Amino acid sequence: MGTLGSLRRRAMATAAAVGALALVVGCGGSDDSATGGGKKDGKVTITMGMYGVMGIKETGLLEQYEKENPNVDIKAEIAGDEQTYYTALQTRLAAGKGLKDIQGIEIGRAKEITETQADKFADFSDVPGTDHFLPWKESQISTKDGKVLGLGTDIGPMAVCYRKDYFEKAGLPTDREEVAKLWAGDWKKYVEVGRDFKKGFKGGDVAYMDAASGLFNAMVYGYPQQYYDESGELIYDTNPAVKEAWNLSADAAEDGLTAKLRQFQPGWDPGLANGTFATAVCPAWMLSHISEKAGDANKGKWDVAKAPKGANWGGSFLGVVEQSPVKEEAKKLVAWLTAPEQQAHIFKEIGNIPSSRTALDSPDVKNAKSEYFSGAPIGQIFGAAAQEIPDKQVLGRKDGTIKDTFSQGLALIEQGDATRDEAWSTTGERIEKAVG
Repeated sequence: MGTLGSLRRRAMATAAAVGALALVVGCGGSDDSATGGGKKDGKVTITMGMYGVMGIKETGLLEQYEKENPNVDIKAEIAGDEQTYYTALQTRLAAGKGLKDIQGIEIGRAKEITETQADKFADFSDVPGTDHFLPWKESQISTKDGKVLGLGTDIGPMAVCYRKDYFEKAGLPTDREEVAKLWAGDWKKYVEVGRDFKKGFKGGDVAYMDAASGLFNAMVYGYPQQYYDESGELIYDTNPAVKEAWNLSADAAEDGLTAKLRQFQPGWDPGLANGTFATAVCPAWMLSHISEKAGDANKGKWDVAKAPKGANWGGSFLGVVEQSPVKEEAKKLVAWLTAPEQQAHIFKEIGNIPSSRTALDSPDVKNAKSEYFSGAPIGQIFGAAAQEIPDKQVLGRKDGTIKDTFSQGLALIEQGDATRDEAWSTTGERIEKAVG
């Protein structure tokens, strides 16, 4: 599909280049205004605060909208790190100033926004033409009284990215359909394949998977409930799904199947570039990062296979600040940016899977292939995976924080700093301290 080449590299380079500045100003300027936008001399200025590679700025959509709406000027800033971005957003929301008219919201923050900041964001429930989203996507950003605080951008259906050359050296199948059969239906089979890989691999010091935490996330997000129940009570310590994921991930760590890395943390990018691991559990949005960091030298060595079970890891929304002086214009822009045509365009360019069921059914998505990942039919693979995601996922206020804490706990096992029971206890203490 030609999407994992020069455009993607430019997009990632752009995000990296503005990262240091965006971490500071990504949620708004230093003035005392509520937001940065406004109207003057017949011109409408709309400001946007985003993070990572959401595909909105990187794929030329903002320029297209400005061309179609000559009176609109859009100013977008992108922070490379979502955690720092969100911390700054919370500060700006509390102060009621320095915000952007449009703010990106990561799925792990959605519940906290709907429960504690609903009055700060505009309602999209009355916006026409927004009934094309997957039903569970809209529910994630909706309040109990029916307000919809944003519109969905992408989702994170899962697959497994793997190195064909390493599988061949380990005596394993390399064809993506045959690989998927090895672990079909059960994450335990994925770990068993890892044991076979470790026994059979000839060719250097290569781990089977990058991180135990990647496996943990994939398993946990395949269930309707993860860390909270529907009443908002913490259940991470009693939920069988969490304990199952913890134990299998700990098995992988203790058996030496991981490269002892944490995704998106120091060491992971060099691991991709240097080929220190053979597989990574990869939501759709991760493909752009892998192709960028693994680089041209590894093009065609990676492939994508169906995951053992369906799950959703990640995804974002665009919300509009209630106090924005250009609120209606900003809502119109958000509706356009998240419309099926634009979501399909973003997927075609950088691979972010649409949250629009209409876009998922479009030829641009269904027929898409990734040149970097050995021509993998990623539209079919991730589109099918999206249909396996539970219709309802119970979100909690501190989902993102808890996920990060579990990743840190599994890293203790990988590094040999704690047994699984000690790491579980430490993780629980950290969670209680972090979320109260």
